[in-house]
Amino acid sequence: MNAYFSALGRDAVIVPCHVAAEDLEEAIMGLRRMRNLDGIIVTVPHKEAVATLCDSLTEEARLVGAVNAIRRHPDGHLKGGQFDGEGFVAGLHKAGHSVAGRRVLMAGAGGAASGIGFALLRHGVAALTIYNRTADRAEALAQRLRDTYPAASISVTGPDPSGHDIVVNATSLGLRQDDPMPIDTQRLVPPMVAAEVVMQPEVTPFLTAAAQRGCATHGGYPMLAEQVALLAQFIAGEAD
Repeated sequence: MNAYFSALGRDAVIVPCHVAAEDLEEAIMGLRRMRNLDGIIVTVPHKEAVATLCDSLTEEARLVGAVNAIRRHPDGHLKGGQFDGEGFVAGLHKAGHSVAGRRVLMAGAGGAASGIGFALLRHGVAALTIYNRTADRAEALAQRLRDTYPAASISVTGPDPSGHDIVVNATSLGLRQDDPMPIDTQRLVPPMVAAEVVMQPEVTPFLTAAAQRGCATHGGYPMLAEQVALLAQFIAGEAD
């Protein structure tokens, strides 16, 4: 983001702020009062909680129920936006993996997964299957997606990726080396594409397992890289 600002000659900088979940509301109230703050980028685990703390939401953020960027207006009004899904799909497309007409299994039902689910359907996947360790959360997301895309093929399943073209880890599993696998990797077979949202480590255990099974892999970093311009433009008030 800072490299993007520098290339544009924009007098702006982004700095990290580490906020615990129990301090989130108070932190947002404080940031709201910072007059030289244009916006906030939001990441795990705050994307869904932050949506409830914004004064208004873009249509995408409202549908997804999660926010990964906030624009602060001069009067302190906070508007939340959601760009994870578009960034994820754009990253896949840039790597040569079209989603249109493909059958996708997505592990996860949180904020990032919700954004990705809406984006996948918007870009024409043939079928979207959701797996989450908490089945009720998977079904709740599936129903929200059906409400928006009633003609789409949307279902909830177990961790078996058989029968799918693209398998997405849209959970935080993989941030730690001792995390369990997000899906049953023993069932991955070529020409499946294994795609990840976790950026660190660059090659997660899920991607390693998929590569060992002969599948193409797609890391988490492109999802962020393809969002940079969208996030900067939203925060600057140049786009909604």
